[in-house]
This record gives sequence, C-alpha cells and structure tokens, in this order.
Amino acid sequence: MDQLPHGRINARPGPDAYDPLYDPLVAMEPAGKQAYPPTYWAATAGTPPVDDGPVASDMDVDVAIIGAGYTGLSAAIFLASTHGIKATVLEANRPGWGCSGRNGGQGQNVTGRLSRAQWVQRWGLDTARRLHEEVGEGFETFRNLIKDIDCEPQPGGHLLIAHRDRIMKKLDAEQKYLKKTFNYETELIDGGQLRRQYVNQVDAKGALHEPIGISVHPMKLAFGYLDRARALGAAVHSASPVTGWSARNGMHELITPGGIVRARAVGVATGGYTTQHLHPDLKNRFMPVLSNAMVTRPLTQSEMEACNFRTTQALTDTRTLRFYYRFLPDNRVHIGSRSAITGADAGHPRHKAMLVNGLASKFPALTGIEIDYFWSGWVDISHDLMPRVVQPDSRQAFYYALGYGGNGVSYSARAGQHLADRIAGKGRNLDLPIFTTPLSKHPLAPFRRVGQSALYRWYWLRDELL
Repeated sequence: MDQLPHGRINARPGPDAYDPLYDPLVAMEPAGKQAYPPTYWAATAGTPPVDDGPVASDMDVDVAIIGAGYTGLSAAIFLASTHGIKATVLEANRPGWGCSGRNGGQGQNVTGRLSRAQWVQRWGLDTARRLHEEVGEGFETFRNLIKDIDCEPQPGGHLLIAHRDRIMKKLDAEQKYLKKTFNYETELIDGGQLRRQYVNQVDAKGALHEPIGISVHPMKLAFGYLDRARALGAAVHSASPVTGWSARNGMHELITPGGIVRARAVGVATGGYTTQHLHPDLKNRFMPVLSNAMVTRPLTQSEMEACNFRTTQALTDTRTLRFYYRFLPDNRVHIGSRSAITGADAGHPRHKAMLVNGLASKFPALTGIEIDYFWSGWVDISHDLMPRVVQPDSRQAFYYALGYGGNGVSYSARAGQHLADRIAGKGRNLDLPIFTTPLSKHPLAPFRRVGQSALYRWYWLRDELL
C-alpha cells in the first residue's frame, strides 16, 4: 500500500473490514457490513452475542428501528416490555458498532451540550426546571436498565476539573447557582483536596464534583441491551444498511441489500453515523464531529501511586474542546477528546499526539507510556446543542432520537423509552422543547466544516491563552 505523508495509508479496506476514514457527512450511503473498530471496548467485551443476521428477504413488520446502538436497542426493549410491540432493528454494521461502542462510557446526569444556566437563558426558568427533572428521571431510567447488565459499572459521579485558575470562580458560581435554582447538590473541591482524595492531576486547579454518575464499559452495555431486546422478542438484523426509503399506502419501504422491509412505523437512532441521504427530514440537521480516544497499557504500581488514582468516576476538564478520561478496572487509563475535521484526515498522527500530550500534561508520570488502543468515532452535534426525540411530520409514522452531542450514554436509555412511547402512541412529558421541536437545519450547511475549523482555533486560543 502507498504511504501518504504523516503515516496515513492510501487504500480503502476490503469488504467487511473496518474503514477508519468513513465520513457520514460526505458518504453516499451508510457504512455497511464493517468489522468493529479497533477499540479497547471491542477487544475486552468478550464474544459478541448472537443477533438475527442480515435481512435475507422482503418482510412486513409493525415497527422498524434503524440503528442498533443504545437508543435503538433500548427503544426495542421498551416497545416490547411496555407496549407489547416486537420491533425489527436494522443495523448497517454490527450492534454497538457506532457511537455506542466507541464512547468514553461516562453516564452523567445531563443531556446535550448546554448547561442548566443556558437552559434558563434559552427557555425560561420553569422549562429549565422541568428539563432538569426529565434528565434526572432519565438517569434513573438508565440506572434501572443497566442494573442486571454486566457492564463494569463504576459509580461515584463526575468531576469537572478546572484547567485554569480563573475557571474556579466560574465553578464556584455554578455550584451556588445549581443549589439555588435547581436544589441540586454539588461540591466545590480545591486543587489540594482533589489531588489528595481523588487523583493527582498536576495541572488541575480544583473541580466541581457531581455525585450522580455511573461510568460503564460501553460495548458490554451495548451487548447487554442486545441480549435483552432479543429475549423480549425483538429481531436485530446486522449488516443491513438502509440504502433507500420511500412511503407508500401508509407503509414505509426500507431498502436493504437483502430485501425490502415494509413497516407501519419507523424510528431512527443512527447517531453520528446518520447520512445525508437517509431521509429528507434529517438532511443538514446536525453536524457529525470526530472524537478520538486511546487506552494505555496497565499502569505499574509506582505509576498508580504517582497519579494517586483514588477514584474511578468520570473525569472531564473545563476546556471547550474537553478531554474526558478515567481510570479503568484493569488499571489502564482511557482518555479522549475532539479530533480531525474530516474523515479523510482522521489518520493524521497529530490527532493521537494531542491525546498523548494531553495525558502527559495531566499525569507526568505517564509520559511516554505505551498506548495499546487508539480509535475515533463520530458524534452527532445538533445546531442548538440539544437532542431531540420527535415526530417531525404528524402525517407520517416516522420518529427520531438524535443530537446528544457526546452526552448520550445515560440519556439514550430515556430517549429510547420516549421513542418507544411515541411510536406506540403513548407519548408523555412531551411539552419540553426537546420533544416538541425538530432538529433545526444548520445555516450555510455546505460551509459547516469551514466554520468548525475556525471555531476549533478560537476555542484553543480561549481555552489555553485568554
């Protein structure tokens, strides 16, 4: 194979291989039949559960769900357990192949990218408080759904770690605001307490501790959802990308390589891997953004002591282009952050170097440590930075749950529940904006990535220098 500059390889993988350069914004159709990416999660999840294999003939079904990640599989679980509806789930590749098998596993009491103060600014205090209650109920949905799944849960909450002194004033104000406005208890921790009691992150100035949170093994969670959905009667068809979609006589016709699936209702749960051509109501509705992650070799005893890992809870820093990281059960460190602008640039070594350097700046004892796993994945960022679970056209039995912005590990369970309820005609709590308004279109959509590149430069300048 011909080597490109910076170590990239100028070749596309063969059939059924994993394609690290796949880019949903420019692809004409979904990635199909690909192997799992080379993640730590895929390598340590064990043998994947059996699914129902590719669609092999035309079929008529009651409900089709597109996407076998957290949202699609949880929707299938709730359709069966709550409404007695056995869904047919169509997955382009393998269950958990996309966002659900590549994320950091940080289940937090949040959804979307906006803070609670920003909810108030955008929608008013009453709506913000009801949204706060919805997110809290969503976390309980997640907690209950995973309690019987062996997904290596690491409870304890979340530490938002200030990377600059001036950020501590903002965290102090945030802590007081959450208590006063939402009666939500958090704790402000200074740098010394953080290093003594939680983790010796040398560049940390302090942190805001949120006690609600459970980190998980992402792929084991996806496999657990898959097992439960199929045990309840759902069919999950892998290697079955939807390459065409039309509606006739009140039925949706979904074209897959193995046959046409005709469904009364369709739910879309394809996350950051939604292509521009799946459905007209989804085109230009969000921005797929690439995130990178890596996992180190297991730390030695001396390295663990130097880093003083006393917590396994979720850690994120306060950069706009944040690092997210945590200490894993087998003594490795996982860290991730934003990455390339385009899929074609995903293989450039500088993206891995950013994570390597970020890890070393936080934990100098890990400078030069061997990296056993490195991968990337697409995140669905909506224009207003909040998710949606909606029926965009009341005349069509078509629904979607999208736009988590990288904060979907826990709330996806609730979104799947809402998606199931809406498909079954039993929607509830639907007076919040994330349920009543569709994802808005990106303005100047063809130039989104030009703007993204400029924003990344501005974010770096603001995070590191201003």
